[in-house]
Amino acid sequence: MNIINAIYNLVNRPVIDVVSYYTGKNRANNSGDALEEYIKDLFAGTFDMNETERLETLNNVFSYLGNNSNPPDAMLRGGDAIETKKIESNGSALALNSSYPKHDLKSDSPMISNACRTAEHWIKKDMIYAVGIVNNDKLKHLAMVYGLDYCASEECYSRIKTTIKNGVESIPGVEFAESRELGHINKVDPLGITYMRVRGMWGIENPWKVFEYIYQRDFTNSFNFMCIINESKWNSFDNTELITSLHIHGFDIRDVRIKNPDNPAQLVNAKLITYFLN
Repeated sequence: MNIINAIYNLVNRPVIDVVSYYTGKNRANNSGDALEEYIKDLFAGTFDMNETERLETLNNVFSYLGNNSNPPDAMLRGGDAIETKKIESNGSALALNSSYPKHDLKSDSPMISNACRTAEHWIKKDMIYAVGIVNNDKLKHLAMVYGLDYCASEECYSRIKTTIKNGVESIPGVEFAESRELGHINKVDPLGITYMRVRGMWGIENPWKVFEYIYQRDFTNSFNFMCIINESKWNSFDNTELITSLHIHGFDIRDVRIKNPDNPAQLVNAKLITYFLN
């Protein structure tokens, strides 16, 4: 299973009333949970299955289903990693908290859990960001973009993080503790009873704003979907015919040129896949 299957399932089975659909099945308590469950069903094709069948299929499709504390939210067995993000409004940015944007996901990353690291034999996975806007319990917009096309390589972010961390640790006269954060400073005060945690809070503009030079939403539609897949990734799939042969109102695939996140002077060939419901 891959992103092509997810697009095929979305077009053939759009679920706009995501909150009522998943709370009705006792699979979600809020709109964020409902969006995550919907993304799982898109990739696994598990709509309308009973709970036992769905769990078995999810086990076969995914090697890892995560938690809110560590990226990613899911890993396709032998395939990509998926991070699902819900935002509140059309112009909202994505809050990534202490984890900077992921160009891809590496098994030696200190930000992932051991369960994720050992879920299967893997070294690196491409990262899919699935971003949804849920208003009045309805999914209004959904975007799927690869980190490779969306954000810069790890070196860009780790350099900033390392520079800040080294600067914090150069402060004289205080005691530092080992931490994965930017700094954990003990004995800040004369009594030595106060400590300070220094954390990075990362965020990134949403995909619709980042790619507005090739795609603009029609806000009169009840639902808009956008997906961008660079040419190299597209050519790695053996099931693209699933969606290139679709003839459904509102569905379209076209060739575009997108900016290389590491060097915007370079343009990369890609597919822009869109779908809307009036």
